[in-house]
Amino acid sequence: MKTIYQFGRLAAAAATTAILTACNTAPKVTEIPKPSMSDLMAQATQAAATGAKEQAVTLWKQTAEAFPAEKTPWVSIAQARYDAGQYGEAIVNAQEALVRDPNDQVANSIIAVAGLRLSTRALADLSRQNNLTGPLRTESQDLAKLLRESLGETVLVPPQPTAAAAPARTPARTAKKAAVKREASSADPFSALK
Repeated sequence: MKTIYQFGRLAAAAATTAILTACNTAPKVTEIPKPSMSDLMAQATQAAATGAKEQAVTLWKQTAEAFPAEKTPWVSIAQARYDAGQYGEAIVNAQEALVRDPNDQVANSIIAVAGLRLSTRALADLSRQNNLTGPLRTESQDLAKLLRESLGETVLVPPQPTAAAAPARTPARTAKKAAVKREASSADPFSALK
């Protein structure tokens, strides 16, 4: 009887060991490799190039979530929103880029120019409604003066030359003007926004 009892205990111990061993050997889960930032940015850029702007923005947002310290996806979203005339959203996304890099010229340029475009629209609407009076008018004039001084201009929006006054363009003059424009655009952070 004692042998049966010992055999039973031995069988119970073996079963317990087998169960515990089975618990420790969980099936191996293969991890799916995380795509690199350059892969995600390339996919988004390709989508934007084919005209799928919203798909590109979605991919840039996914990139921003996967790589939260990176400014590049935010700058791309801001530029896409700016190009679409969605200046408020462009400003918000450019601010996200500036959180990551306060010296980013493109993001700062987007905020400056998009802000000016929004302000211009709002002032034009107020002017049309004859509500640009009092302190609002004075503050607008002060801001316009500050902007002129910052840009080194006497007028914010120069008058357009008339067609008769414009000299005929020759190929040499056009090429020279294009070269000057390229040279100026490399130093001008606003050139990417035109």
